[in-house]
Amino acid sequence: MANKPHESNTALKPEVAKPKLPPMFKVLLLNDDYTPMEFVVEVIEHFFNKSREQATQIMLKVHTEGAGVCGVYPQDIAETKMNQVVSHARTSQHPLQCIIEMA
Repeated sequence: MANKPHESNTALKPEVAKPKLPPMFKVLLLNDDYTPMEFVVEVIEHFFNKSREQATQIMLKVHTEGAGVCGVYPQDIAETKMNQVVSHARTSQHPLQCIIEMA
């Protein structure tokens, strides 16, 4: 018997390598009894590029619920924003706390 070349679909299909998205982190401001609301609004506008209205809504959430999310970023950006906010608050002599947590 003659052997026919075995035709099979054994060629590997190139797989498209999808880069894995970095883990995301929420940047939160925490309520305290000393930091002025206007200062919190200005911080949110400046460091998180929010409009006055958006910043006011976040500030009110911080004030009424104890914490508010200012944004969600990859870890290195979230940490940088957190450090910038805390540093600015200390320079301005306010005890405002900013933390990050996994989204």
